[in-house]
Amino acid sequence: MKFGGHLWTIAPNLRHRVRPHKAPAALPWSTSLADPKIGSVALHGHLHAPSATSADELVVLVHGLGGSPDSQYVIQAAHAADRAGISCLRLGLRGTDRSGADYYHAGLTEDLSAALASPALAEIRRIYILGFSLGGHTSLRFALQPTDPRVCAIATLCAPLDLHAGSRAIDNPKAWPYRRYLLGGLLEIYEQVAARRAVPTPLAIARRITTMREWDSKTVVPRFGFSSADDYYTSMSAGPRLGELALPALVVAAEHDPMVPAWTLHRYLDTPPPGITVRWLQRGGHVGFPRSADLGLAGGETVFDQMVAWLREH
Repeated sequence: MKFGGHLWTIAPNLRHRVRPHKAPAALPWSTSLADPKIGSVALHGHLHAPSATSADELVVLVHGLGGSPDSQYVIQAAHAADRAGISCLRLGLRGTDRSGADYYHAGLTEDLSAALASPALAEIRRIYILGFSLGGHTSLRFALQPTDPRVCAIATLCAPLDLHAGSRAIDNPKAWPYRRYLLGGLLEIYEQVAARRAVPTPLAIARRITTMREWDSKTVVPRFGFSSADDYYTSMSAGPRLGELALPALVVAAEHDPMVPAWTLHRYLDTPPPGITVRWLQRGGHVGFPRSADLGLAGGETVFDQMVAWLREH
């Protein structure tokens, strides 16, 4: 792991905290879905619709674990969509707004389906999905059984593919700063849920959790009906099922990503199934890259511009 991988993971996030990127002009967006266990769940986000002839196209941006529609990489992708003249929905997965609605997991595609079915998107003719980190994994799971025929293609950036390997990687002692960051965000969401309804694991115990596997075992597993963390990881991992994707997919990974290490991905991406385009970045970290990073794709000077262009071509 090169030091640059850590630098490009941490520095863009820190800069965004100190001097936040300004997102393109957008309107508040919301919808809801009926969850079989807890009833109505509200979703929120930001919808940007440029006044251009291509406004009948839309890209849905799906943030990563502990992220939000206001994460720096989501805002950068929204600007790429704006430069391309297409509409953009910065989707917040359930509970991301700290409303206490619920919390999500890596294979939960119902939020995406509900977002696409919202009245605000009814006039859109072509839809693309761009998912980041865990949101990329969720997007791949969605592409196994798309619920909306308007979805043409998906793209992922720094997405884990094997939840077993991903858990081991983030629980490695060397990854403790990233693990602490992720668990901190997840705990904030969990605390808000606990303020509204009963949760599977008491807050006093949840606050003492120190590994991702333990977090999944004590929160995701009982909430969503898995028998164990192994059951969750095995049944939800997208990597072993890439050959079943029903949509064209672009999978972008970084060789020096410290949060989703390359060794967790190579077995699935070295010989990808037909219909999947793979690009590896030699510079950059986890969803953070130099502006000059090149995917070898047409469409613009940034990674995000090139990914949006690829989606539109497919």
